[in-house]
Amino acid sequence: MLLLFDIGNTNTHAGLANDRRVVKQTNIPTAGWVNGTAAKLMRKFVGRAPLDGVALCSVVPRATPFVHQTARALWKLGVFELTPKTLQVVGIDYPKPDTIGPDRLANAVAARHRFGAPVVVLDFGTAVTLDVVNRAGNYAGGIIAPGLAAMTDYLHEKTALLPRIKIREIKTSIGKSTEEAMLVGAVHGYRGLIRELIGELKRGLKTKHLPVVATGGYAKLMASKLPEISAVEPNLTLEGLRLTWEADGAPGYVNHLLYRRRKANRNGRST
Repeated sequence: MLLLFDIGNTNTHAGLANDRRVVKQTNIPTAGWVNGTAAKLMRKFVGRAPLDGVALCSVVPRATPFVHQTARALWKLGVFELTPKTLQVVGIDYPKPDTIGPDRLANAVAARHRFGAPVVVLDFGTAVTLDVVNRAGNYAGGIIAPGLAAMTDYLHEKTALLPRIKIREIKTSIGKSTEEAMLVGAVHGYRGLIRELIGELKRGLKTKHLPVVATGGYAKLMASKLPEISAVEPNLTLEGLRLTWEADGAPGYVNHLLYRRRKANRNGRST
């Protein structure tokens, strides 16, 4: 089994995967790596599962060393860290690769594996990002816009009368209350934003057919009335990490050859 970590600013998404897919997933507060609570949670999450490797992508450099320490202390394993320098399975056509968030690279790997190229990843997080894999199969850049919750929270924080709202589907196109009016602007308006951005990418890539894979907190809600979205994949980043580890191997205490040998032994084969 592989233990996977997608370390975000608020939460760390953790997963256990076999050689085909992510089979178990949980979320823990990223602050837990610094205050010492994450290791206990991860020990419970993994349980008795036999680990062959650990892989991570992180946008929180402060938390990353604690994951390395935990992997060594609990499972005697090194950690494969996905960065623009360690990524080999997808090329990078971008002037400053070190500025690309590793989670965005993991998403690109998973999307290309499923849909080929070109393909777009639409990630609904604190910000909404659209990442492009071009016809050559390389990560080529993308688009960043304010996230849906960030937009509505900003309205609440910067005005005296607009409430904080819970994002949900709204059927009407004319709000009959302040909350309804905000939901129309947020949900319907955001779909319009996404539709236009996807249209721009189609024009930029000179293609009429452009698969779009959505992930992140509001992916399912937004995709329900956006036919431009081809699929919703909640574990896209973890799947990209799994595929990268399978392709590139893991350094440290466990390498790719050892992983293959262990897996073959469990299946009763010799290598």
